[in-house]
Amino acid sequence: MELRVLQYFLAVTREQSISGAAGSLHLSQPTLSRQLKDMEDELGKQLFIRSNRKITLTEEGMILRKRAEEIMALVKKAEDEISMSDENIAGDITVGAGETDGVRLLVKAARKVQIDYPLIHFHIVSGDRVTVAEEMDKGLIDFGLLFGKIDTSKYESMKIPYKDTYGILMRRDSPLASKETISPEDLLDKPLIISRQAIHDANLRAILGVDREKLNIAATYNLLFNGSLMVDEGMGYAVCLDKIINVTGDSNLCFRPLKPKMEAGMNLVWKKYQLLTKAAEKFLLQFRDMIE
Repeated sequence: MELRVLQYFLAVTREQSISGAAGSLHLSQPTLSRQLKDMEDELGKQLFIRSNRKITLTEEGMILRKRAEEIMALVKKAEDEISMSDENIAGDITVGAGETDGVRLLVKAARKVQIDYPLIHFHIVSGDRVTVAEEMDKGLIDFGLLFGKIDTSKYESMKIPYKDTYGILMRRDSPLASKETISPEDLLDKPLIISRQAIHDANLRAILGVDREKLNIAATYNLLFNGSLMVDEGMGYAVCLDKIINVTGDSNLCFRPLKPKMEAGMNLVWKKYQLLTKAAEKFLLQFRDMIE
C-alpha cells in the first residue's frame, strides 16, 4: 500500500465526501474513487459506507484510519529530522484570523522566523470564524486563529495561552457608560449589535446568559471596525472583545466588560493531514517553542 493512497484515504475521512477530498487533493473524482476501490480490493475489506450526504467509516475503516495517522505521523517526523536543515527556505505563510490582540503572538513568531529566513513572507487574512474556516478548507490559507471548540476530525490545533474578554462597546454619552461593568439584565431593552460569528456559533447565551429571542438585535457585523461605526452613529451597543477598538484619548467610544466575566480562548489551527511547506513548518515550530 502506497503512502500516497493512505493520504487520499485520510483526506476522505477528513472531508467525509469523495468530491470534497478530490478538490483538496487536486484530483478528479473518478480518479480518487478508483484509488479507494483498489485499496479496498487490496485489503479485501469494505472501508466506507457511502451515502448521498456523506461517507462514514466501517469498523475496518476506523482501524485503518488510526494506523494511517500513526504512519503519516512517523513519516512526517522522519521528513522533519532529515529536511529541516538551514538551507535557504523561502515562501509565503498565510494565516486567517479574526480581530483579537492575540494576533500579536503570531506576529512575534513570524518576526523571529523572518530574522533567520528573510525570504519567508507572512500574510494575515482578516475574517470571522466562518470565513477563516472556509478559506482553510479550500487550502487558500495555511493556518487559522479560531475561537471556541475545534473540530478535531478536520483540524490539528495548538492552544494559545491568551484570552480575550467579552464586553460592550458603546458611546461615552450612552446611559450605560457610567457603569464599570455590564450585566445581561442591562441589555434586555437595548438595541444590540452582534458579530456574525456569535450568531453562527449559537453562543450568545454562553456570552450573555440570555436566549437570543429575548434580545433586541438591531444589527450584525463581520469585522468590529464596521460594528464600531454603527455604535458611533448611535445604532446600539456592540457585544465584542476587548483591545480591538481604540477607546482612549478623544474617542467617542468606551468599552465595559461583562459581569460575570466572560473570556474567549483561542487556538492556532491547520488542516489535518495537510502537507505543510517548509516555511509553514518553520513558523509552526517557532510558534510552538515561543508559547511553551
